[in-house]
Amino acid sequence: MPLPRTVRAERRTVQRVGRRTEAAPATNWTRLITVVAALTVLTRLPSFVRTPWNPDEGFLATQARQLANGGVLYETVVDRKPPLVPWLYRAAFAVFGDDSLWPVRVAAILAVLVGAVLAASMAARRWGERAAWVAGICYVFLAVGLDPEDTQAATFEVFMLPWTVAAMWCAERSRWFVAGLAVAGAVLTKQTGGAVLLPVCVVLWQLRAGWTALLGVGIGTALPILGTALAFGPGRFLYWIATGSGAYLSADGSGLKPLLRALGGLGLLTLAALPLVVALVRAVRQRRTGGHPYPAICPGRRAPLDGTADVWLWLAASLAAATVGLQFFGHYFLQLVPPLALLGAAALHELTARAATAALAGTAVLACGYVGWGFTAGRDELDHAHRLADTVRSYTDREDRVLLWGMHPEGYWLSRRAPASRYLTAGFLTNFSGGRGEARVGERYAMEGAWTHFERDLRRRKPELVVDDSRGKEYGVRRTPTLRRHLGRHYEKVATIDGSEFYLRTGP
Repeated sequence: MPLPRTVRAERRTVQRVGRRTEAAPATNWTRLITVVAALTVLTRLPSFVRTPWNPDEGFLATQARQLANGGVLYETVVDRKPPLVPWLYRAAFAVFGDDSLWPVRVAAILAVLVGAVLAASMAARRWGERAAWVAGICYVFLAVGLDPEDTQAATFEVFMLPWTVAAMWCAERSRWFVAGLAVAGAVLTKQTGGAVLLPVCVVLWQLRAGWTALLGVGIGTALPILGTALAFGPGRFLYWIATGSGAYLSADGSGLKPLLRALGGLGLLTLAALPLVVALVRAVRQRRTGGHPYPAICPGRRAPLDGTADVWLWLAASLAAATVGLQFFGHYFLQLVPPLALLGAAALHELTARAATAALAGTAVLACGYVGWGFTAGRDELDHAHRLADTVRSYTDREDRVLLWGMHPEGYWLSRRAPASRYLTAGFLTNFSGGRGEARVGERYAMEGAWTHFERDLRRRKPELVVDDSRGKEYGVRRTPTLRRHLGRHYEKVATIDGSEFYLRTGP
């Protein structure tokens, strides 16, 4: 009597894992989790020494306050991102207050820890206990392997990564519907998290799980996304997370700046993973020649990286996702961390214990350098944001609305003043982006209908103070006719601080 398909799939999974682990000893999970948790806290200590780290944190904090005061996401509170992280900030502020970001910084530590432990579990299932330790520890070290503004902030990629690892973890265990739910969680955290669906489907194909499993992944992925779309209105939801960002995702006319940013981000992450990359290159070369890097020490062992096609595809899909829009902000490359940690664990698994320890120690030393960078990073932008917020408070009362015309919305949160418009940065209205520079900037490149909504906002919620924080950039008030005319009719310039110009309302 033939076995049911699910039983046959599970048996193939067990056989596949058994070949990989070669009867490896059980992992001491209590000890591993304790060590990984301690390393996660230590590597993320710099996140607590400054607030905020980058404009995304200021944007999310301001959004959370607006939501708490009755704002409606994608209507009076807008962004190009899915809703999970704004909801997380809103929940943290509801419980702990909205004067500090330490609650979301703690949540970021937990997110890194969850991702690292799931990656360690995947490595243990494939290659055994030592690989589990390497994968978990390297995940933590690589998660700080970029500019501190990109790694120490509690923003979208940090919370997206555990979902992607969970999707692969569930797929390996033939939990197809839950794997789909994890894919949906990644998508609803940041759109590019959906790239993990490709390696999940590869695992499904490798296990020959069949159409029922594929249906389970599809339903698990679709249900939360469709439910969220229906909750906000399908057209509005689709516009804000996809169709409304056409000009923003174009790199026309931006020259070499995106390429240089990409090389910078990849270079920093490659440096952080340098011992792992060296081991990977050596392992790949040995595999191509059909040999083993240590044949006398490991006779009869399989070539390194056997059975890692799904992880390589995961790495490739993550790299492709990081290129969407050709913006190449450093934090985009955090998406490469989980597959890179697993591939590093696979490569180090084939080394002698001494060589693997040396490689891991080298990775730890590099991580210490990045953590030290976090403690010593320049504070010029942050100091400017605090001076701007102090000036805003000096010209306004607590109930007044203000308009910060710039790309640093943290000024709203730091000054405790509500924004006059649903658009928290000038990027929505001019298409300016720090990742692309001055290309395709101006009112004509704004999101469709944005200026109509913007002018309506200014009539309904007249800002007491307008701050031109462009500081000479192409999107400044002098190059924005509609806003320039509005200021000329109703405002007068009262101060200039660090290049930012302050306009106080004089008329109705």
